[in-house]
Amino acid sequence: MAKKKDPVVKRSLNSWIFDGTVKLQILLLVLIVITVFTRVLPLEMQKRIVNTAIKLRDLDALLLYCGLYLAAVTADGLLKYATIIIETLISQKATAAMRKALFEHIITLPMGFFRNTQPGTAVNALVTELAVPGNFVGMSLSAPVINILTLLAFAAYLMTLNLTLALVSLSIYPVAIFLVPLLQKKVNRANKKRVDISRQLAGTIAEAISGIHEIQSNSSYRLENAKFSRLVDRLEKIRIIWTLFKQGVKSLNNYFTNLGPFLVFILGGYLAINGRLELGALVAFLSAQEKLYLPWKELIQFYQVFQDGTVTYKRTMEFFDVEPAHQIEPEDKRDPYKLAPHIKIEDMSFITDNGINLLQNINLELKPGEHLALVGFSGSGKSTLAQCIGQLYAYTLGHVKLDGHEVSELTKKDMAYNMGFVSQSPFIFSGTIEENLLYSCNALLTDGATTVEMQRPSLDDIIEVLQQTGLFVDVLRFGLNTVLPRHSHEELVEKLVHVRRNFQRDFGTALADYVEFFNVEKYMRHSSVAENLIFGTANTEAFAKDRLSEDPYFIQFLKDVDLRRPLLNLGAQLSRQTVDILGDLKPDAVFFEQSPIRIDELDDFKAIVSNLKKKKLHQLTPREQTRLLEIALRFTPARHKMVRLQEMLENLILEARAYFYEKITEEDPLAISFYNMSEYMYSQSILNNIFFGKTTTENPRAQERINQSIIQLLIEEDILEAIVDIGLKYDVGNKGDNLSGGQRQKLAIARIFLKNPPLVIMDEATSALDNNSQARIQNLLNTRFKNSHTVVAVVHRLDIIKEYDKVAVLKAGKIGEIGSYDDLMARKGMLYELVHGRK
Repeated sequence: MAKKKDPVVKRSLNSWIFDGTVKLQILLLVLIVITVFTRVLPLEMQKRIVNTAIKLRDLDALLLYCGLYLAAVTADGLLKYATIIIETLISQKATAAMRKALFEHIITLPMGFFRNTQPGTAVNALVTELAVPGNFVGMSLSAPVINILTLLAFAAYLMTLNLTLALVSLSIYPVAIFLVPLLQKKVNRANKKRVDISRQLAGTIAEAISGIHEIQSNSSYRLENAKFSRLVDRLEKIRIIWTLFKQGVKSLNNYFTNLGPFLVFILGGYLAINGRLELGALVAFLSAQEKLYLPWKELIQFYQVFQDGTVTYKRTMEFFDVEPAHQIEPEDKRDPYKLAPHIKIEDMSFITDNGINLLQNINLELKPGEHLALVGFSGSGKSTLAQCIGQLYAYTLGHVKLDGHEVSELTKKDMAYNMGFVSQSPFIFSGTIEENLLYSCNALLTDGATTVEMQRPSLDDIIEVLQQTGLFVDVLRFGLNTVLPRHSHEELVEKLVHVRRNFQRDFGTALADYVEFFNVEKYMRHSSVAENLIFGTANTEAFAKDRLSEDPYFIQFLKDVDLRRPLLNLGAQLSRQTVDILGDLKPDAVFFEQSPIRIDELDDFKAIVSNLKKKKLHQLTPREQTRLLEIALRFTPARHKMVRLQEMLENLILEARAYFYEKITEEDPLAISFYNMSEYMYSQSILNNIFFGKTTTENPRAQERINQSIIQLLIEEDILEAIVDIGLKYDVGNKGDNLSGGQRQKLAIARIFLKNPPLVIMDEATSALDNNSQARIQNLLNTRFKNSHTVVAVVHRLDIIKEYDKVAVLKAGKIGEIGSYDDLMARKGMLYELVHGRK
C-alpha cells in the first residue's frame, strides 16, 4: 500500500525547494559556478591592466586584458539575468503548488471551521500570504550558494594579494553576522503581528462585502467604517514598527559595508607607501572590497526573505492545521460504494465544541424508497439532523448507517455518489446556468470511478429536468433575450426570420390588440418619435436615442426635412401641459407616466415654460431648445396622452423616415440596423427579432398568450432546443445575483434531480418558491421519486407533508413523535398542536 501523503499543513517550507523543480535547481548550480568565475576574473584583469599593460606600456596586453574584462562582465550580466529567470520559474511553480495544495486542504475542512472563519482569511492566505514563502523557495538554493561562493572566492583572491590586508578587511563580517540576527528577531515578532492583523483586515473586508445588503439597509456605514478603521490603524502601527526594524537591518549592513573601504584605504595605503603592496594589487583590493558589498547585501536580503517567508508560512499553515471531519477518498483506491438508500439511526447525538446538545438520542429508520418529513419550530434541530445524515456535520455519539455502513466512516466520495443535498440557501457558482446544472454530475465524472455507471447528461435530459422543476420557462426566456454575436448561428438566424413571418401570418390578427408590429408604411404609436424616425436600432453611440437631440448630424437632418421647428413646438406644448397639470401636485411617478418629462426634470421645464411666456421659440437659449427637442423625441402617442399627435406631423415623420433611410444607407450604412422583415437584427434580442414589434399591454395573460404562440412556432421550426441551449449559457453572475431567489432554488433542485442519486436530502429547499412551484416539486417527489428514492426533507409548510411516509416532529433536539401523518394527527399530539397552532 502506498504511503499516505502528509497534508500540506504538516509540510515544512524547505520541503518545497525541490518539489518538481530538481532539474531547474541543478541548472541553477551550473550557472552559479560559471557566474562566480566571471565575477572574480575582472579583479585579476584590473590588477594586470595596471601592473603589466600600463606599467610596461604594452598595448597588446591592454587590449587582451580589457577584452577579457569586457567578456567577463558581459557574461556575468547575462548569467545573472538567466539566474533571475530560473529563480522566477521556481518561485512561481512553488507558489502555485502551495496554493493548489492549501486550497485542496481548505475545502475539505469541517463545516464548523467555516462558521468561525471569514472567507477573506482564506483569500488572503491563498493570494497574498503564500507569495512570500514562494519567493523564498525561488531563491532558496541559488541566493545563498552563489553569494557565499562569491564571498569565498573574493576572500581567497584577496588573501593571494595580501593576507594581512585581507584578514583585516574581512573582519567586519563576523561582527555583522552576530548583530543582524539579534535585530531580525524583532523583525520576526512584528511580522507575526502584521500577518495576523492583515488576515483580520481581509476577513473584515470580505464580511462587509458579503453583508452589503445589511449595511445599506441599516445605514450602518459609520459602524463598519469604525470597525475597519480600528484594524487599519493597528496595521499601520505594526507595519511602521516592522518596516523600521527591517530598515534597521539594512542600515546596519550598509554601515559595515562602508566601513570596509576605510580599512583598505588606511592599511592598504600604508603598505603601498612602504612598498609592501603593488599599486595594481591595491586597485584590485579596492574593487574587490566594493564588489563584496553586492553578494553580502544579497545574502542579507535573502536572510530577511527567509525569515519573512518562514514566519508567514508557519502562521498560515498553523491557522489551517485542522483535520477534515471525514476521509475524502478511500485509502485503497477502490471505487465508491453503490449503496441502497436504507437509513438507520441509533441513539445519535450531536454536541458542539462548546458543549451544547443540538441533537439528543435520535432513533429512526427509513427503508429504501421511503420519504421522511422533518418538522418542528425553528431551532428544534431539523436542519442539523438532515446535515448529520448527509455527512455535512460529524455527529458526536451513536450511529447513522446508510445501507449498513457507518456514515462517519464512509468517504466523501462514497456520499457524493449516493446522496444529493439541497439547502435552503443554495450556493450558485459564478458561470452559466449549464455549468451550475452540471456541477454535481461533473464532480462525479472527474473522479474517474469505473464501477459506478455515470454518463454526461444530454440536452434532452437537461430539458426534462428544467421542465420538472419549473425552470424551463426561465431558461427559454434567457435564450430569447440573448443578443446573438454578429454573423453567428447562421442556420438558426435564417430559421428565426422564418419564424418571424409565421408569427405575423398565424397570430397577427389574433394578437392585434396586444402587439403593434413594425411596418415601414405606418406610424408606430407605441414607439417614440425618435424610434419612428430612426425605425431601427443604432449601432453607434451617435444615434443612441438619448443623444439624438445633441447630435449635429441628426439636427441637420431635422432641418433638411423641415422637422426641427414642428418638434420644438411639440416639445413646448408638452412642457406647458405637464407644468400646468402636474406643476403644483406632490411629485409622484404615477402622475408622470403620461408625460415624457420625468419627475427630476420638472423644475428645469418650469423655468423653460416661464421663459416661453416672455420669448419666442427662436429666442430661447440653445440649451433650452435642445431640452424641448429631447422631450419631443421621447414623445410616445399611445403612452403620453397629455398631448395629441397631429396627423400632419405624423405624416411629416413618415416622410422623414424614408429620407433618413436613404441618407444613412448611402452615407453610413453600418450606423443603423433598420427594421426589415427579411433581415435579422443582430443588435436586438432573439425575442425582439421574432416579435418584430412592441406590446401594447402589460396584461400577464396577453404576455402568456404571446409566449405560447412563439413557443409553438419554435417547436414547429424545430429550434426550441437550440434557444434553450443558448439560454443555458446565461451568466448567473456572482453567487447567482442575476437570478431571483426562486430561480436559484429551482436551479439547485434541478442540479440534484439531474444527478439522480438514490438518497435526496432537502433542507427547506422550496422555501423561496411560490405555491405553484412548490406544488410542482412536491408532486414530482410524490410520483417519480416515490418507492425509488429515499427522501429526507426539512419542511416549512405543513400542508405538503400528508404524502410523506413518515413525519418526525422535533423539539429541542429530540424527536418528540414519529409516524405517518394520519396516525400523528389522530393522536392529537405534537404534530396536531403544530398544525393547528400555525393555523
